[in-house]
Amino acid sequence: MNEEIIPLARPFIGEAEEAAVVAVLRSRHLSLGPRVPAFESAFAQRLGVAHASAVSSGTAGLHLSLRAVGVSDGDEVVTSPFSFVASANAIVYERATPVFADIDPVTLNLDPQAAAAAVTDATTALLPVHIFGYPADIPAFERFGLPIVEDACEALGAFHADGVAVGARGHPASFGFYANKQLTTGEGGMITTSDPAIKARIDSERNQGRAPDMGWLDHDRLGFNYRLSDLASAIGIVQLERLDAMLEARTRLAALYREALAGIEGLTLPCEDQGGDRRGWFVFVVGVPPQADRDETVGKLAKLGIQSKPYLPAIHLMSYYRERYGHREGEFPVCEAVAARSLALPFFPEMTEGQVDRVSGALRAVFE
Repeated sequence: MNEEIIPLARPFIGEAEEAAVVAVLRSRHLSLGPRVPAFESAFAQRLGVAHASAVSSGTAGLHLSLRAVGVSDGDEVVTSPFSFVASANAIVYERATPVFADIDPVTLNLDPQAAAAAVTDATTALLPVHIFGYPADIPAFERFGLPIVEDACEALGAFHADGVAVGARGHPASFGFYANKQLTTGEGGMITTSDPAIKARIDSERNQGRAPDMGWLDHDRLGFNYRLSDLASAIGIVQLERLDAMLEARTRLAALYREALAGIEGLTLPCEDQGGDRRGWFVFVVGVPPQADRDETVGKLAKLGIQSKPYLPAIHLMSYYRERYGHREGEFPVCEAVAARSLALPFFPEMTEGQVDRVSGALRAVFE
């Protein structure tokens, strides 16, 4: 095989990002400098939300957000079993219990009816995930009357049907900036909120519990080293400036994939936008046909020079969650069925139409 390997993801980094990093290096102000608040301000303005706090990862954002809404020892938080494991792990960090509920078979997001059935007197918060960039039904969850922390790590650029950007409804919402995300800082994340008190608490706890007016050796609460550096923030500022173009490229690729994969019997494509909700494209995940072996498909595509990945496994069936909480197969049948068939295909802004055709042709050949 002489053809170039098509990677699963590739960050879109150019000369502007390089220049921004060099400028920070030359300033010698690498952390706790001016780029962090500048990035926060630009991000909040982009989403139309009052406050944003930059943190070291989307996971750190979820952890601080759960603390900010009062989740603590012995509490229960209702969430989705179909997500990257960080959404559940962040609940466990605070010695609370993730209570899973099944997902909607179309959107793959937490099903509000299933979530309502999982609420108990011990439930102190909900943690819906905007999976693969598709907006979760936050208006339905708001009717529960419980604090909400949104996992928006995959959903930058998504909008709810009422025109509000995902992450801008006022609840603490965590975004992730890992290298495969819509916007990258290498590692990093951002928390958005409408509550200035939550913003103040998060800003303190991400910096070892230091209050803004305290000396660096004076700390009035438990905190963490969850800061984002000026180097990362400088990259984020540039990425934010070109975000529209990167989102448009992802939307274009998704349309190309839909056309190229049409007609493959049994293949499930990502759901179309519905009811006014709009996806912020993060990954292109398909469900392999029932007669196909998903893991064998990954291996066959690899031999053809195409990276792919099971995306995502069911959290409750991971060994840690089985052993700690006693989870078993059959608890969340929709999630388990989706997880068993899900396959992420190469997807990144600089991907060409020719590469989409090559991936689609290979996938069609594997199934045929």
